[in-house]
Amino acid sequence: MAPARPGPHHSVTVVGIGADGWAGLTDTSRSALRDAQVLIGGPRQLELLSGECAGLRVTWPSPLRPAVAGLLAAHAGRRIAVLASGDPMFYGIGRALAEETAALSVLPHPSSVSYAAARLGWPLEDVEVVTLVGRPAARLAAVLHHGRRLLVLSADAATPGEVAALLRDRGFGPSRMRVLEQLGGPQERASDETGAADWTRPPGDPLNIVTVECRRAPDAPRLGAVPGLPDNAYEHDGQLTKRHIRAATLGVLAPAPGELLWDIGGGSGSIAIEWMRTHPSCRAVTVERAAVRAERIVRNAERLGVPGLRVITGAAPAVLAELPSPDAVFIGGGLTAPGLLDACWAALPDGGRLVANTVTLESEALLADAHRRLGGELVKLAVAHAVPVGAFTGWRQAMPVTQWAVEKAPNPLPGDDR
Repeated sequence: MAPARPGPHHSVTVVGIGADGWAGLTDTSRSALRDAQVLIGGPRQLELLSGECAGLRVTWPSPLRPAVAGLLAAHAGRRIAVLASGDPMFYGIGRALAEETAALSVLPHPSSVSYAAARLGWPLEDVEVVTLVGRPAARLAAVLHHGRRLLVLSADAATPGEVAALLRDRGFGPSRMRVLEQLGGPQERASDETGAADWTRPPGDPLNIVTVECRRAPDAPRLGAVPGLPDNAYEHDGQLTKRHIRAATLGVLAPAPGELLWDIGGGSGSIAIEWMRTHPSCRAVTVERAAVRAERIVRNAERLGVPGLRVITGAAPAVLAELPSPDAVFIGGGLTAPGLLDACWAALPDGGRLVANTVTLESEALLADAHRRLGGELVKLAVAHAVPVGAFTGWRQAMPVTQWAVEKAPNPLPGDDR
């Protein structure tokens, strides 16, 4: 059961605080902290407070997120102030609090990202911001593009070294890096700019942000920002939706921010991976019955920057009942499994999309029948590659792919003759 949201009488004020501590706060923020009966924050943040703050000091437990509702309930009816680093609504505790209470007041402070952009002269609208706080470093791989600037929010002092190692491994060793520590505070300092390939700097202050100017090595593969990555970007055993078919398939699946995809018969995971690469908030679950292939999907997802891909080892439709409702479904294998197509269709909400690809006559017959019953678009996709024919060049035809794509329309209301 979801926790009850505190009522309006449960006053919660979130105060952003920087490395400059009490001295850097506005009068409004100081007043809120002096007036609070309960002060909640991390040990480092609580230590920055003045002795003028007489409220009960409570340190966040770990893990933090599950404790939020309980702490608010435990101090219900008292004036609560929560301390946050920088801007509470930018990868901060503000989001979790907003999900728990409607009586929220936020007093932001400049974030480390704002300070970093100011120090470097980088317009924020031209910078990619990636947080590695509580998240794997592999997420960074999805935003590596030659010439782009990145600001990486570090989890701790070890993060810069992890970033450098990932850049080297992904073919971005020539990228230029700096570490900015204690931004906005009296102990602020910046490292010299160094190439990721030559990074040997030992861990420094845990409160840091990593700046990266991306430069791709000449021999590194170029991975674009749209679906249709080169086939050699994937580890596979031949069970791979090939590049041109993959791009066409993602086009009709039409991922949008925040949406969830079911990828049935994952193979190498290429459809789910490229779905998730379209936007950081896109989610996917891939179902693959072969354990070896499921493990390969995990490796591909990590290498291509979407380690959050959920991989289910099992057979569909049996494993589908426990999955969250999808916004779209792709069936790349197992179409002839009894009940699979009907189960996927039933799981889709109104407006959901279903796309199925096949190269066999048996599965093609199922898609033709589904097209007759449910509508949508039935197409045949054919790709040919130029290959040597003696001293000349000819076309080698790949197996044609039959694709059915359909959007689930709402059921008409009784008496609705539309």
